[in-house]
Amino acid sequence: MLRLETIICTFSVLSVAARADFKARNCSDVREACIGKGFSFAHVPLQEIPGEHLRVCPQGNTCCTQEMEDKFGQQSKQDFDNLVDEISHELRSTFVSRHKRFDEFFLELLENTERSLNEMFVRTYGKPYMQNSEVFENLFAELKRYYTGGNVNLEEMLNDFWSRLLERMFTLLNSQYVITEDYLECISKYTDELKPFGDVPRKLKAQVTRAFIAARTFVQGLSVGREVAQRVSKVSSSPACIRALTKMLYCPFCQGMPAVKPCKNYCLNVVKGCLANQADLDPEWNLYIDAMLLVAQRLEGPFNIESVMEPIDVKISEAIMNMQDNSAQVSYRVFQGCGQPKPAGMTRSTRGVSDVFNARFRPYSPEERPTTAAGTSLDRLVVDIKEKLKLSKKFWSILPEAMCMEDRVTAGNASDDECWNGHTKGRYFPEVQKDGLTNQLNNPEVGVDITRPDTFIRQQIMALRVMTNKLKNAYNGNDIYFQDSSDEGSGSGSGSGCTEVCPTDTDVVGAATEAPVVEADRRGPVDDSAPLRAPSVALPTMLALSALALHRQWR
Repeated sequence: MLRLETIICTFSVLSVAARADFKARNCSDVREACIGKGFSFAHVPLQEIPGEHLRVCPQGNTCCTQEMEDKFGQQSKQDFDNLVDEISHELRSTFVSRHKRFDEFFLELLENTERSLNEMFVRTYGKPYMQNSEVFENLFAELKRYYTGGNVNLEEMLNDFWSRLLERMFTLLNSQYVITEDYLECISKYTDELKPFGDVPRKLKAQVTRAFIAARTFVQGLSVGREVAQRVSKVSSSPACIRALTKMLYCPFCQGMPAVKPCKNYCLNVVKGCLANQADLDPEWNLYIDAMLLVAQRLEGPFNIESVMEPIDVKISEAIMNMQDNSAQVSYRVFQGCGQPKPAGMTRSTRGVSDVFNARFRPYSPEERPTTAAGTSLDRLVVDIKEKLKLSKKFWSILPEAMCMEDRVTAGNASDDECWNGHTKGRYFPEVQKDGLTNQLNNPEVGVDITRPDTFIRQQIMALRVMTNKLKNAYNGNDIYFQDSSDEGSGSGSGSGCTEVCPTDTDVVGAATEAPVVEADRRGPVDDSAPLRAPSVALPTMLALSALALHRQWR
């Protein structure tokens, strides 16, 4: 009898324990959580079921069907992509909006400058200017073509502008003569040594080239940053990454703990494994940002395109005045070098430019100055972008930290024992891995093949590397497209030619490159005894005869 009572008592205790255990494994919280997240499952168990069918989550008793785990995997990838997109949104929008603002500013600055010059020159010089305005139109067209990415050598283009202006001015100054195309070609040979426009072309060439190189390269840099940020933010998740994300984000549902969030260190290991290639972008990204900041400093100082372009009408007019003041001397020296042109005859106007082109240029008063381009100033734009650029440094390496914040994914400052560790609710023991692909060899959460870098990310790294090199050259006033393009020893093409740190004074132009002067041609304009002929052949002839004699002696 006593034995029977013992058996009955034991059965009663087990029954109570079974009922208590059944209550603890109820899946109603999971059902409500799934509905709250917008899931629509054909079936959610009312209580835990055996989990042998699961491929990602723990296979003990579970609240998940195979359908649920599959949909959790799909949702994990979408959640991850959305989170990367959300965190990188400000970075991407910064580069998109600032590129647009800088581009609009520079283009509008060019348009305003050309319009202002045209209006003032029409008012000041009248018909002579209007008859030759295409020279100035071509100047601004080429500047715009260079800025927008055209293959324009700024130094050569500016030299050509002054040569064309000299030809037009000389023709106006000497309208009593017939000036042929051949004669104009002869005149252009003496532009450098005659210096009919004073020192203005030399100064302006240095200022314009380095300012335009900096402006164009900086906007190109913003464009590259925009493209890299947009492309890298579109994450291509590996199957191993998706499995790890599913396990981290949704396996707590299967364990009947939908409210439990992942441990922070657990989250960091998962995200660092998934973003291993993106983290490798960070060193090159930081170098690129540093180079952008250096060029931004130039835009604020000696390479400020706004301070160069706004007074360009004044500077060109100053050059015209220099030629007018020295017109008699210039004409005399050209006649020496190129010969006396034929008289035009009585049918042609014998008035010189002094009769019709004698207006003195009157600079703009402040109230006449055009409104600032794009409703802002370059200084304000640069101050703004510098702050944004500084904030974007190390973005790709700190992305895991940003994603694993408490309000986004993890349990945050909750007790170490109250978070999901990938298996159950409890402390997460593995150490956090370092950043980058090679450091994921022993990542406990994501299987990463460190021998196969993402080729797409490597392409973005190379794009940043190329852009950084261009920015460094622009900082020194050089355009790498035209470096070493001349075999005449004229420096490194467009740019100031300085190799370390350029002078900060916008009027210091000693580093600017200039075309060499041919010594044989130098003698004509300064020789008062006879017109200049073709370059002397005496020296080449002597050298040839010497070579012939040596050749015969050798034979």
